[in-house]
Amino acid sequence: MKRFVEGVDRSQSVLFPERLDDYIDEDNPVRVVDVFVDELDLGELGFDGVSPAATGRPGYHPAMLLKIYIYGYLNRVPSSRRLEREAQRNLELIWLTGRCAPDFKTIADFRKDNGPAIRRVCSQFVLLCRRLKLFTEAVVAIDGSKFKAVNGRDRNLSEAKLKARQAQLDTSVARYLAELDRADRDPGRLPEARVAHLTQKLATVREQMQQLDGLGERMRQAPDQQLSLTDPDARAMATHGRGSGVVGYNVQAAVDTQHHLIVAHEVTNEGHDRDQLASMAGQARDAMGHDALTALADRGYYKSEEILACEQAGITPLVPQSQTSSSAAAGRFTKQDFHYDADTDSYRCPAGNVATRRMSTNENGKTIHVYWSSACPSCPLRANCTTSRYRRLRRWEHEAVLDTMQRRLDEHPGAMRVRRQTVEHTFGTLKAWMGYTHFLTRTLPCVATEMSLQVLAYNMKRVMKILGVRPLLQAIMA
Repeated sequence: MKRFVEGVDRSQSVLFPERLDDYIDEDNPVRVVDVFVDELDLGELGFDGVSPAATGRPGYHPAMLLKIYIYGYLNRVPSSRRLEREAQRNLELIWLTGRCAPDFKTIADFRKDNGPAIRRVCSQFVLLCRRLKLFTEAVVAIDGSKFKAVNGRDRNLSEAKLKARQAQLDTSVARYLAELDRADRDPGRLPEARVAHLTQKLATVREQMQQLDGLGERMRQAPDQQLSLTDPDARAMATHGRGSGVVGYNVQAAVDTQHHLIVAHEVTNEGHDRDQLASMAGQARDAMGHDALTALADRGYYKSEEILACEQAGITPLVPQSQTSSSAAAGRFTKQDFHYDADTDSYRCPAGNVATRRMSTNENGKTIHVYWSSACPSCPLRANCTTSRYRRLRRWEHEAVLDTMQRRLDEHPGAMRVRRQTVEHTFGTLKAWMGYTHFLTRTLPCVATEMSLQVLAYNMKRVMKILGVRPLLQAIMA
């Protein structure tokens, strides 16, 4: 085989280097994992087993198990059984663990028993990025994305699904009974094996109907009228595509627009984002260490109370307003066509008439002022304005905050493009790494721990790409 690169003869004796460290070059990312974990105070972070027991069989140090998991998520190997095999054959893991090879149960139990501590490790890396001056721009993009849980859609029950399955089972029972009735009228029409099979199927369906009745009672006792049989914390959530809802979790993330690092994240099982803006923006501001912060979010986060909470906390939100008015669809004037005058506390309508405040009401804890003009009944534009006798305008007592935010959006028309390019790319990268089945664990606390490991791996890769491996090593040890 001339002019080809030839391998070494398998029967030839080879003198390997005596030091295990010679197999790992100086720019290998596994060295970042090793140094980062060694610099952590695992006892202060809350890890179990940092101080060994005086009696009993010695256990593995939590630092070594943490290194295995961080390495696994960096290399898209989240499974404890696969990590067990990798620790026995992967040269980088052999170097990282010092030839230790814990079994899969030990590895899995470490993740399950140290969830809060592992989530703090993710926060520690964000603090490291803060020390490295990677958050000089106080701007974050906030978004939520649906991640699939270990729970199929058929294993999730709601009232609509329960009725549909009961109707399907009723149809099956009627079909089986009709076929058995025909067999009774004409005994020779069906073979005995078919009759026995139908009888067995009928008994199975009736048993399933009894099980559904019991599951229906459990479902109705749940706060949100949902029941997930495999992962009890997972919830059915709608997505943008028709008929493409998933049973899973809504992962919130705040990503800085400068280096696309995830500065804050949270796993929820609520299918919407309306109540998450102030919380995520506050976590991002604390993590980045800025007194003021600009938060970009899509219209799914538009909620007046959340925007007010951000303003009161010194956070500048930029969220497009949700278009929920039916007047625009009907071709009539919308509220945006009316000009508000703060000095006189009145609105000027498109016809030039003034709508003054007439009354105030309280709705869901919000004080709402109501305005209308006396000229409405005789106004020539009334048909283009309202179907009622008067066009009533409703204004929240803190609506000036919403008006100010809208002016900021008008001054920065590219803000939503920046948001989209920042956070949606991050979610796409994470889902590509996680594969078709996003999470491997069950229940909200375990899923939150798994997401923290994914975020830690993502941030590590980003910083190694930005700074390089050796400068990052020097910064960690400084």
